Amino acid sequence: MTCRLSPTDWRDVLYNTVRGANGGVKAAAAFLADRRGVSIHSEYLRARLRGVDGQWVNVEVLELLTEWLQEIREPNALQWLQALSIQHGMVTMELPPPPAGGWPCEITAIKEKLLQASVKKGVLTQFLTMATDDHHMSVPEAEEADAQIMEFVLLLLRLRRNVRRSAGLEVQ
Repeated sequence: MTCRLSPTDWRDVLYNTVRGANGGVKAAAAFLADRRGVSIHSEYLRARLRGVDGQWVNVEVLELLTEWLQEIREPNALQWLQALSIQHGMVTMELPPPPAGGWPCEITAIKEKLLQASVKKGVLTQFLTMATDDHHMSVPEAEEADAQIMEFVLLLLRLRRNVRRSAGLEVQ
């Protein structure tokens, strides 16, 4: 019997990611057993990941599975978290890490990012102005705009991190 899995349900996304990772559910079960010191059979883990017969995955296991996926460099390691966020009307983004120890001068980093943001804003404004001149948005135009908007948002979040660090505030 084939089980239909949703590309937008967090549980299905996690299951597909674990299943598709190097070693699959068996390797994930071995990792969990090694980390928690408690043996877990791969088929039991599979049932918990899929939510079969009321089975569920607790937050500790979610964190450990995410850690495992990141350790093996699975590119979709955090996709389940993004799906969960979307289901609740939120957005999550992965920020690239700052340089080790931060920037030599956070104020300089702020000024550089402000200049970059000004340029990105101008490019985005020009693109969207031209794309909407005909009062129509094509799929390729929307996809390009989406990519540019997300790059801009990411830059603004990195700028926020620099601003907080420059004032000695905790980075959230």
